[in-house]
Amino acid sequence: MRILVLGSTGYLGGHIAERLRALPGVRLLTGGRSPDDDVRVDLAHVAPSTLADLLEWAAPDAVVNCVGVVGGSALTLVEANSRGPATLCEALHSAAPAARLVHLGSAAEYGPTILGESTPEDAPAGPVSLYGATKLTGTLAVTGSGLDAVVLRVTNPVGPGAPTAGLPGRLTAELRTALHHDPHGTIHVGNLSAHRDFIDVRDVATATALALTAPGPLPPLLNIGSGHAVPVRDLAHGLIRASGFRGRIEETRGAVGRSATVPWQCARISLAARELGWRPEHTLHGSLAALWAADGTLAREPR
Repeated sequence: MRILVLGSTGYLGGHIAERLRALPGVRLLTGGRSPDDDVRVDLAHVAPSTLADLLEWAAPDAVVNCVGVVGGSALTLVEANSRGPATLCEALHSAAPAARLVHLGSAAEYGPTILGESTPEDAPAGPVSLYGATKLTGTLAVTGSGLDAVVLRVTNPVGPGAPTAGLPGRLTAELRTALHHDPHGTIHVGNLSAHRDFIDVRDVATATALALTAPGPLPPLLNIGSGHAVPVRDLAHGLIRASGFRGRIEETRGAVGRSATVPWQCARISLAARELGWRPEHTLHGSLAALWAADGTLAREPR
């Protein structure tokens, strides 16, 4: 089975590529802007016809799209998160219409959800950020493409290699710095009262592998999360315990930004369990321990 992973140098893509390389009978191809990629392509800017030519050469049986950005200008977000998936679907129609496409979406596409309840895949989408809106547009491009495609709507990933664009990676880097310069000092963080569904990045990789190899068509959307909401404060203090930091953590008063508009996130994951036979294997404690063990001395940046 020939599998092309687009965005394999990123956080999710790197773990997914590593997981897929371990599958028997898989010939893994990587696609992206790195000189080491098998398929050199910038999905945010490539023309559909050019991408179709590259796909004809790669001849994949399946494609995983991990390309995406979480920040930057409006144009950057639209190009990577919306235009990229649409371009990919058009090129696949032309060059590899029978290939299965697994596209990584985001729980940010849902927007505010009902406090205390888990969110199913058929819940209405209402993103509150440009990031969520552009990810939703990419999801709609995939689900409306007519291809053998599934979107894995991932909650908040955590684990080894977490980038500093998100709280787990950022706090890991700040703790590393504090331990080096002032192990009894103070670390300032934002409001940590929101509840989030944290999922280990390795569990995301396993879900992706199962989605690629599952027989028959899959539902257009599958939630990939832990199925539990925990206060973000639990993540922060869990990392502090893992690091051995003895100083103070000072939290901003009053919820701001997405914490105020989306105070609760919890994915219902029963459909992924039924369709893929998948359930998360890692606890938050284990994810944080693995994050610190891998990144406590060097936090990776997204690429």
